[in-house]
Amino acid sequence: MAGFRSLARQVRDPRCDLALRRYSLRKCLERFAPYGHRATWDHLCSRHGFGPEDRSPDPARLEAALTEVEEARDLWLAHEARFAARRRREKHDGLRRPAGVDTWQRRTGSGYALAWCDNPRLHPSLPLAEVLRRLLDALDREPGTDCPVCATPHLAWGEGPEPHCVHCGISVPRELLTPRALTQVATPLLAA
Repeated sequence: MAGFRSLARQVRDPRCDLALRRYSLRKCLERFAPYGHRATWDHLCSRHGFGPEDRSPDPARLEAALTEVEEARDLWLAHEARFAARRRREKHDGLRRPAGVDTWQRRTGSGYALAWCDNPRLHPSLPLAEVLRRLLDALDREPGTDCPVCATPHLAWGEGPEPHCVHCGISVPRELLTPRALTQVATPLLAA
């Protein structure tokens, strides 16, 4: 099975036909998809101007989409390296049990669904790296009451175990919200 970097080379390889280059970009999302596969694909298509079903998109647009994914992935890999180094130090100092904020890190260790979007058509319009940067910055602050990506206070319970932002669509990690904020998250109305 090809890794992320191998697939990225295929996306950029002008000798490959467009269908393979597009397919390789989609396969990259199996290794790193911050919103989940479908929502991340929809995000890339809308930001870079090619259709989700377009079998022969402009190669420059595919490469721009890949660059956006790579920037976010590089940010995530750097975060993972810092996290691993910190945990080694903590273990060396006798702290075997990770802190509460590290729960999110353990759930998302692979880089998949870091900012899960229940609805694949509702996701942030910001570049992936900026969304990830805002999430990671929020991990270094005290818990708050708003979405760490778009700063809206409008959160609701969705299908998953974490509340989602009504405005930008991401699932907000519980660790980033105060206990009071969690109790005030809107409960969606059930259809009668």
